[in-house]
Amino acid sequence: MLGKGGESVKEDLLAIEGLSVTYGKAINALQDVSVNVCREEIVAILGANGAGKTTLLKTISGLIKSSKGSIKFNNQEITGIRANKIVRLGIAHVPEGRMIIPHFSVKENLLAGAYLINDKHLLEKNVESILKDFPILRARYNQAAGTLSGGEQQMLAIGRALMINPTLLILDEPSLGLAPLMVDKVMEVVRLINREHHTTIILVEQNAFIALETSHRAYVLENGQITMNNDSQILLHDPKLKEKYLAG
Repeated sequence: MLGKGGESVKEDLLAIEGLSVTYGKAINALQDVSVNVCREEIVAILGANGAGKTTLLKTISGLIKSSKGSIKFNNQEITGIRANKIVRLGIAHVPEGRMIIPHFSVKENLLAGAYLINDKHLLEKNVESILKDFPILRARYNQAAGTLSGGEQQMLAIGRALMINPTLLILDEPSLGLAPLMVDKVMEVVRLINREHHTTIILVEQNAFIALETSHRAYVLENGQITMNNDSQILLHDPKLKEKYLAG
């Protein structure tokens, strides 16, 4: 898409306007949150525990109902649509904690993520694509998922989500509980998915430095409200953000 001067203008894939989520009668988990995610971007959501990050992701995915506001995906209003229909629209969510099936093999976990695919040829093609991007999963293909390391399980969870060829991939704390070396490998895979497959990604991370190094843009969520947003490299050098999230 071109702007008035002929310059390239990025198109929003996801547009959230004035989103609020209330638990019970008193707890405002999200308050008037507005976020936009352009096609083929990696957008990070930063914030402390309890800031509302996971609530935001679950609301996008249809797992939580909003009390007001709008969520548009591909210019289609998806507010209030059930989670199974949102998956069919092309949004895949890798939750915090990975949620793999431990007694299933790597192969069986991947196939479980492809329940929407009826075409055997496409299924085989997608499996091969994931094994190419995640060579460790090829080596562990027939191994029970519960015997994998934490990093390998995270890669399996991401691979499972990719089985439906999502347009938007949502990652909730993919580095949680991982050793630093494995965190680097997981983030390398996140960048590869974005770069090679042109997949748009929302990345929720408590590790602000890693999130900003990986993403193109970022939002800061505090007590259910957006308090900052900018290009990631600008936020990386912002004194206020450095003091709060990058100290030490």
